[in-house]
Amino acid sequence: MNKQKLLIALTEDEKKDFLPPKVLEKLEALPLEIEWLALPLESTEEWPGILADKKPDALMAAWACPRLPDDLAVGEGGLQYVSYLAGSIRKLVPRELLVQGLQVTNWGNSISRTISECALLLTLSAMRRASYWSVAMHRDGGWKQGLQTVTQSLFERRVGIHGFGNIAQQMVPLFKPFGVEISAFSPSVPDAIFEELGVARCNSLEALFSQNDVIIELAAYHERNHHIVTEDLLRSIPSGGAFINIGRGAVVDEAAMIRVAKDRPDDLQFALDVYEKEPLAQDSPLRGLSNVALLPHIAGPTKDRRCDSTLIALENLARLAEGKAIEAAITPEQFDRAT
Repeated sequence: MNKQKLLIALTEDEKKDFLPPKVLEKLEALPLEIEWLALPLESTEEWPGILADKKPDALMAAWACPRLPDDLAVGEGGLQYVSYLAGSIRKLVPRELLVQGLQVTNWGNSISRTISECALLLTLSAMRRASYWSVAMHRDGGWKQGLQTVTQSLFERRVGIHGFGNIAQQMVPLFKPFGVEISAFSPSVPDAIFEELGVARCNSLEALFSQNDVIIELAAYHERNHHIVTEDLLRSIPSGGAFINIGRGAVVDEAAMIRVAKDRPDDLQFALDVYEKEPLAQDSPLRGLSNVALLPHIAGPTKDRRCDSTLIALENLARLAEGKAIEAAITPEQFDRAT
């Protein structure tokens, strides 16, 4: 029986991040015929011919890989599986190929713990106003002003989470040591998951925002959730609170958030990793606000943890070699919901 052929199309930098020596060793131990393709190509016009010539059963790729041809043969006798080591597959895989049976996975839940880690970082940064003091001390020679300087602690606070998917669920154990009370608004998540993690179910967004000191935004983005976080909700966060967004920028009415941030510079903190339009405009009013901490959408996999994504790929490549179905393959419906 012939081995399944795997084509790995990565740049040198991608290879270093996604396939460090220990992970590469595991890959090379799989019963696969492996062929390497160094990216970037001199011309993307070469790409269809390369695929036709090499006829891989599986493809491992990341950000630099050219888009797959719309008329690519997939399934039995063609390309069966694409392990996309990054996030959204929209720029790589035409939807029609999924419909025709191409199995595709991305980094999936492998990034949940690093995003959760960043949520904790941003929460602590907001409560302690770390972003403000870092700039003030470096640029302005700033120093605290006795009792007039106010910072907050996370210990024994009330934390509300909007959205309770895998990232939020992995975040709970990171926050528990602070003795916080955690509640979440996510109508579609079963009660059993709330009970297992010791999280209270909140029955409305109004209650979530008004009854918690820290709000962490993690709701999925779709048409119904566009600007679901309104000015009224943001204004209802209690004094001394914080709003953290590591989910999707367009879930929040950004113009309204800017108004609230300007109106409450001393008693409400914001810490953001995502924005309605990215990259964040140079002249965005969010820049320069003393109560707003900003990160450039880096909550996802850190450089040293990108290899976590490859471990998912290795499990599925082993399944492919054994003639088993791929796990966590992206469906056309999931493709449509992706941003």
